[in-house]
Amino acid sequence: MHTDVQSFAVTNLLRRPQAREVGGFVVGFDPTTTSPYINYATPVPGAEPTDRDVTDLIAAFRERGLKPRLEFAPDAAPAVEPVLRRAGFGTEAVHEYLVCTPGTLAVPVGHGAALRVEAPATDEDYSAIDTALSEAFGGEWAPSPESAARLRHTEEGGGAVRFVRAPDGGCAGGALCSAPADGTAELAGVGTLPAYRGRGIAAAVTATLAETMFGRGARSVWLEYSGEGSRRVYERVGFRPGGTRLYVSLEG
Repeated sequence: MHTDVQSFAVTNLLRRPQAREVGGFVVGFDPTTTSPYINYATPVPGAEPTDRDVTDLIAAFRERGLKPRLEFAPDAAPAVEPVLRRAGFGTEAVHEYLVCTPGTLAVPVGHGAALRVEAPATDEDYSAIDTALSEAFGGEWAPSPESAARLRHTEEGGGAVRFVRAPDGGCAGGALCSAPADGTAELAGVGTLPAYRGRGIAAAVTATLAETMFGRGARSVWLEYSGEGSRRVYERVGFRPGGTRLYVSLEG
Protein backbone atom coordinates (compact mmCIF):
# COMPACT_ATOMS: atom_id res chain seq x y z
CA MET A 1 0.00 0.00 0.00
CA HIS A 2 2.86 2.41 0.70
CA THR A 3 3.70 2.50 -3.04
CA ASP A 4 0.13 3.58 -3.86
CA VAL A 5 0.32 6.28 -1.21
CA GLN A 6 3.69 7.53 -2.47
CA SER A 7 2.54 7.46 -6.10
CA PHE A 8 -0.47 9.48 -5.04
CA ALA A 9 1.78 12.01 -3.27
CA VAL A 10 3.72 12.53 -6.50
CA THR A 11 0.62 12.98 -8.65
CA ASN A 12 -1.00 15.27 -6.10
CA LEU A 13 2.01 17.60 -5.95
CA LEU A 14 2.12 17.74 -9.75
CA ARG A 15 -1.32 19.37 -9.55
CA ARG A 16 0.16 22.40 -7.80
CA PRO A 17 0.27 25.67 -9.80
CA GLN A 18 4.07 25.70 -10.05
CA ALA A 19 5.09 22.05 -9.71
CA ARG A 20 8.67 21.13 -10.58
CA GLU A 21 10.63 17.93 -11.05
CA VAL A 22 14.13 18.00 -9.60
CA GLY A 23 16.21 14.84 -9.89
CA GLY A 24 14.10 12.05 -8.43
CA PHE A 25 11.81 14.50 -6.62
CA VAL A 26 8.61 16.38 -7.36
CA VAL A 27 8.15 19.77 -5.68
CA GLY A 28 4.69 21.30 -5.35
CA PHE A 29 4.97 25.08 -5.19
CA ASP A 30 1.89 27.27 -4.68
CA PRO A 31 2.54 31.01 -5.17
CA THR A 32 -0.51 31.98 -3.09
CA THR A 33 1.15 30.92 0.17
CA THR A 34 4.55 30.45 1.81
CA SER A 35 3.25 27.71 4.11
CA PRO A 36 5.75 24.81 4.37
CA TYR A 37 2.77 22.46 4.73
CA ILE A 38 1.70 23.31 1.18
CA ASN A 39 5.09 23.99 -0.45
CA TYR A 40 7.03 20.75 -0.08
CA ALA A 41 8.63 17.92 -2.07
CA THR A 42 8.31 14.16 -2.30
CA PRO A 43 10.39 11.49 -4.08
CA VAL A 44 9.23 9.36 -6.96
CA PRO A 45 8.75 5.74 -5.77
CA GLY A 46 12.04 3.89 -6.04
CA ALA A 47 14.07 7.10 -6.50
CA GLU A 48 17.82 6.91 -5.88
CA PRO A 49 18.87 10.57 -5.76
CA THR A 50 22.47 11.72 -5.70
CA ASP A 51 23.94 14.34 -3.39
CA ARG A 52 23.82 16.76 -6.36
CA ASP A 53 20.11 16.04 -6.83
CA VAL A 54 19.49 17.02 -3.22
CA THR A 55 21.61 20.16 -3.61
CA ASP A 56 19.48 21.15 -6.61
CA LEU A 57 16.33 20.39 -4.61
CA ILE A 58 17.45 22.66 -1.78
CA ALA A 59 18.23 25.42 -4.29
CA ALA A 60 14.72 25.19 -5.74
CA PHE A 61 13.33 26.05 -2.30
CA ARG A 62 15.94 28.66 -1.42
CA GLU A 63 15.41 30.67 -4.60
CA ARG A 64 11.80 31.14 -3.52
CA GLY A 65 12.68 31.97 0.08
CA LEU A 66 11.06 28.74 1.32
CA LYS A 67 12.18 26.12 3.81
CA PRO A 68 13.31 22.89 2.10
CA ARG A 69 10.82 20.27 3.25
CA LEU A 70 9.66 16.78 2.25
CA GLU A 71 6.86 14.38 3.10
CA PHE A 72 7.07 10.76 1.95
CA ALA A 73 6.62 7.08 2.71
CA PRO A 74 10.20 5.86 3.30
CA ASP A 75 9.46 2.25 2.38
CA ALA A 76 8.51 3.35 -1.13
CA ALA A 77 11.93 4.96 -1.72
CA PRO A 78 14.49 3.46 0.71
CA ALA A 79 17.47 5.22 -0.87
CA VAL A 80 16.11 8.71 -0.22
CA GLU A 81 16.39 9.16 3.53
CA PRO A 82 20.19 8.51 3.78
CA VAL A 83 21.06 11.15 1.18
CA LEU A 84 18.73 13.68 2.82
CA ARG A 85 20.37 13.03 6.19
CA ARG A 86 23.80 13.67 4.67
CA ALA A 87 22.53 17.05 3.52
CA GLY A 88 21.43 17.92 7.05
CA PHE A 89 17.68 17.29 6.92
CA GLY A 90 16.15 16.64 10.32
CA THR A 91 12.98 14.85 11.34
CA GLU A 92 9.86 16.92 11.96
CA ALA A 93 7.60 13.93 12.57
CA VAL A 94 6.85 10.32 11.72
CA HIS A 95 3.16 9.66 11.21
CA GLU A 96 1.33 6.39 10.80
CA TYR A 97 -1.35 6.42 8.14
CA LEU A 98 -4.57 4.45 8.06
CA VAL A 99 -6.32 3.05 4.99
CA CYS A 100 -10.00 2.41 4.27
CA THR A 101 -11.36 0.32 1.39
CA PRO A 102 -14.92 -0.30 0.22
CA GLY A 103 -14.78 -3.62 2.04
CA THR A 104 -13.84 -2.10 5.41
CA LEU A 105 -15.95 1.09 5.32
CA ALA A 106 -18.48 1.18 8.16
CA VAL A 107 -21.20 3.84 8.08
CA PRO A 108 -21.70 5.39 11.57
CA VAL A 109 -24.60 4.18 13.68
CA GLY A 110 -26.13 5.77 16.77
CA HIS A 111 -26.29 9.50 17.36
CA GLY A 112 -23.76 10.26 14.62
CA ALA A 113 -25.94 8.58 12.01
CA ALA A 114 -28.56 11.33 12.28
CA LEU A 115 -26.13 14.10 11.32
CA ARG A 116 -26.64 15.82 7.99
CA VAL A 117 -23.33 16.00 6.13
CA GLU A 118 -23.35 18.62 3.38
CA ALA A 119 -21.22 19.75 0.46
CA PRO A 120 -20.47 23.50 0.45
CA ALA A 121 -22.50 25.47 -2.07
CA THR A 122 -21.60 29.13 -1.53
CA ASP A 123 -18.59 31.32 -0.86
CA GLU A 124 -19.97 31.75 2.65
CA ASP A 125 -19.90 27.98 3.17
CA TYR A 126 -16.26 27.71 2.09
CA SER A 127 -15.31 30.64 4.30
CA ALA A 128 -17.15 29.13 7.28
CA ILE A 129 -15.40 25.78 6.79
CA ASP A 130 -12.00 27.45 6.50
CA THR A 131 -12.63 29.46 9.67
CA ALA A 132 -13.93 26.47 11.64
CA LEU A 133 -11.05 24.21 10.64
CA SER A 134 -8.53 26.90 11.52
CA GLU A 135 -10.01 27.13 15.00
CA ALA A 136 -10.30 23.35 15.33
CA PHE A 137 -6.57 23.02 14.59
CA GLY A 138 -5.59 25.67 17.13
CA GLY A 139 -4.94 28.45 14.64
CA GLU A 140 -2.17 26.62 12.74
CA TRP A 141 -3.15 28.78 9.78
CA ALA A 142 -5.15 31.98 9.54
CA PRO A 143 -8.43 31.75 7.66
CA SER A 144 -8.26 33.76 4.45
CA PRO A 145 -9.89 34.14 1.03
CA GLU A 146 -6.95 32.20 -0.42
CA SER A 147 -7.37 29.18 1.84
CA ALA A 148 -11.14 29.20 1.30
CA ALA A 149 -10.44 29.28 -2.45
CA ARG A 150 -8.19 26.23 -2.09
CA LEU A 151 -11.12 24.39 -0.50
CA ARG A 152 -13.29 25.33 -3.46
CA HIS A 153 -10.57 24.21 -5.85
CA THR A 154 -10.50 20.83 -4.09
CA GLU A 155 -14.27 20.42 -4.48
CA GLU A 156 -14.34 21.59 -8.07
CA GLY A 157 -11.19 19.71 -9.08
CA GLY A 158 -12.46 16.19 -8.45
CA GLY A 159 -11.98 16.04 -4.70
CA ALA A 160 -14.59 16.66 -2.04
CA VAL A 161 -15.23 18.97 0.91
CA ARG A 162 -17.91 17.99 3.41
CA PHE A 163 -19.17 19.60 6.62
CA VAL A 164 -21.88 19.58 9.26
CA ARG A 165 -23.66 22.90 9.58
CA ALA A 166 -23.79 24.60 12.99
CA PRO A 167 -27.09 25.94 14.34
CA ASP A 168 -26.01 29.49 13.44
CA GLY A 169 -25.56 28.47 9.79
CA GLY A 170 -21.77 28.20 9.96
CA CYS A 171 -19.63 25.09 10.19
CA ALA A 172 -19.52 22.82 13.24
CA GLY A 173 -16.91 20.50 11.71
CA GLY A 174 -15.68 19.27 8.38
CA ALA A 175 -12.90 17.76 6.30
CA LEU A 176 -11.69 17.42 2.73
CA CYS A 177 -10.47 14.69 0.43
CA SER A 178 -8.22 15.15 -2.58
CA ALA A 179 -9.17 13.98 -6.04
CA PRO A 180 -8.23 10.30 -6.47
CA ALA A 181 -4.92 9.45 -8.13
CA ASP A 182 -3.28 6.09 -8.68
CA GLY A 183 -6.32 4.39 -7.18
CA THR A 184 -6.27 6.19 -3.85
CA ALA A 185 -7.15 9.54 -2.27
CA GLU A 186 -5.97 11.43 0.79
CA LEU A 187 -8.52 12.49 3.40
CA ALA A 188 -7.28 15.41 5.50
CA GLY A 189 -8.20 18.37 7.66
CA VAL A 190 -10.74 16.53 9.82
CA GLY A 191 -11.67 19.08 12.46
CA THR A 192 -14.56 19.88 14.79
CA LEU A 193 -15.11 23.05 16.78
CA PRO A 194 -14.65 22.43 20.52
CA ALA A 195 -18.32 23.21 21.29
CA TYR A 196 -19.49 20.41 19.00
CA ARG A 197 -17.04 17.64 19.82
CA GLY A 198 -18.29 14.28 21.02
CA ARG A 199 -21.32 14.30 18.73
CA GLY A 200 -20.00 12.02 15.99
CA ILE A 201 -19.24 14.79 13.50
CA ALA A 202 -15.71 13.62 12.62
CA ALA A 203 -16.87 10.05 12.03
CA ALA A 204 -19.83 11.12 9.91
CA VAL A 205 -17.79 13.47 7.74
CA THR A 206 -14.95 10.96 7.34
CA ALA A 207 -17.28 8.10 6.34
CA THR A 208 -19.15 10.34 3.90
CA LEU A 209 -15.95 11.48 2.21
CA ALA A 210 -14.63 7.92 1.89
CA GLU A 211 -17.95 6.75 0.46
CA THR A 212 -17.90 9.64 -2.01
CA MET A 213 -14.42 8.71 -3.25
CA PHE A 214 -15.33 5.04 -3.62
CA GLY A 215 -18.29 6.14 -5.70
CA ARG A 216 -15.81 7.88 -8.01
CA GLY A 217 -13.71 4.78 -8.48
CA ALA A 218 -11.05 5.05 -5.76
CA ARG A 219 -9.89 1.66 -4.46
CA SER A 220 -8.84 3.14 -1.13
CA VAL A 221 -8.76 6.31 0.95
CA TRP A 222 -5.97 7.07 3.42
CA LEU A 223 -5.36 9.56 6.19
CA GLU A 224 -3.00 10.38 9.03
CA TYR A 225 -4.18 10.72 12.60
CA SER A 226 -3.02 13.04 15.37
CA GLY A 227 -3.69 10.97 18.49
CA GLU A 228 -5.25 7.82 19.85
CA GLY A 229 -8.63 9.50 20.23
CA SER A 230 -8.82 10.39 16.55
CA ARG A 231 -7.44 6.99 15.59
CA ARG A 232 -10.33 5.30 17.37
CA VAL A 233 -12.78 7.50 15.46
CA TYR A 234 -11.26 6.50 12.14
CA GLU A 235 -11.04 2.84 13.02
CA ARG A 236 -14.75 2.82 13.85
CA VAL A 237 -15.55 3.82 10.29
CA GLY A 238 -13.22 1.26 8.73
CA PHE A 239 -9.69 2.67 8.57
CA ARG A 240 -6.86 0.21 9.23
CA PRO A 241 -3.04 0.59 9.65
CA GLY A 242 -1.25 1.04 6.34
CA GLY A 243 2.31 2.28 6.98
CA THR A 244 4.29 5.37 7.98
CA ARG A 245 5.18 8.69 6.43
CA LEU A 246 8.28 10.73 7.25
CA TYR A 247 8.37 14.52 7.47
CA VAL A 248 11.81 16.15 7.18
CA SER A 249 13.07 19.70 6.70
CA LEU A 250 16.30 21.67 6.51
CA GLU A 251 16.78 24.53 8.93
CA GLY A 252 18.89 27.59 8.30
